Amino acid sequence: MNFQELKSLYQLPFFELIKKAREVHEKHWPENEIQLCTLLSIKTGGCSEDCSYCAQSARYKSGVNAERLMPECDILDRARAARENGSTRFCMGAAWKGVRCGTKRFEEVLGIVKKVSELGMEVCTTLGELGPEEARQLKDAGVTAYNHNIDTSPEHYPNIVSTHTFDDRLNTIRNVQDAGMSVCSGGILGLGETADDRLKMLEVLSGFNPPPESIPINKLMPMPGTPLEGADPVDTFDVARTIACARIAVPGAKVRLSAGRTELSEEAQALCFFAGANSIFYGDKLLTAANPQTQQDLRLLEKLGMKTQEPNRELEAPAKQPQRPLSPAPA
Repeated sequence: MNFQELKSLYQLPFFELIKKAREVHEKHWPENEIQLCTLLSIKTGGCSEDCSYCAQSARYKSGVNAERLMPECDILDRARAARENGSTRFCMGAAWKGVRCGTKRFEEVLGIVKKVSELGMEVCTTLGELGPEEARQLKDAGVTAYNHNIDTSPEHYPNIVSTHTFDDRLNTIRNVQDAGMSVCSGGILGLGETADDRLKMLEVLSGFNPPPESIPINKLMPMPGTPLEGADPVDTFDVARTIACARIAVPGAKVRLSAGRTELSEEAQALCFFAGANSIFYGDKLLTAANPQTQQDLRLLEKLGMKTQEPNRELEAPAKQPQRPLSPAPA
């Protein structure tokens, strides 16, 4: 969807927007299911990037210490625990600018991916920038989806990060798609952006070809020591409006209610589910930020009468879509 179409949606009366989003959601996701995902930081802190929201940057005094890559046995223990708690996707994140073929750490990650993929869950990784060969090797090792958020609009992005460009993000996403992996890509609300920035972000995401398999919508949790530690909180209705627009713009994607759920009441989370969110990060910790506890999440889903989605290890990446013909020029 283009920006003007998205803006027209966003400016609708709230209940009218939610009604439209719900109609799209029920058409494409009639099962009333939520995908439970677990995110584990397998390498925390010490990142060379300067993302203004991230406590893992070595440039900020956030209290997050640089750590080595977790031992394989510990990662596998956490993956098994996630599976036993009902997670169907296990996502491993590392605080790196990127990975390169032939390096020890990349070979270690490939070995870990192979072992995790044998547990029967969908496997997601987020390791920073990828080249074509790195993407191919991750796919061959068993990665189902690669997470690489675009964070915000192209225009606002330079205000948030200076150590790489928006186009760098898009290049990694293109490499992931060309390798045949699904793309998990979304953004963060609360980076000092405008509503227009959020819609321009959705415009970019909806223009991916093939479309993203999942779209995480994060609500900024300001981390001490980062440039955004004093950022104003995002209004819950703005979160719901953004989720509703994402659902309409990319109807076949899972829309994931991600970081920031600790600041949403059960009623607010239910509203986001109704607006189109059908995936959550689930567990006690989300990288360096707290996440609602597993039993609390399961009780909420039970209250709402929602089922949990089964893992789909045979999940295929979305197919490339035929290009829409350009509208004829006005006479």
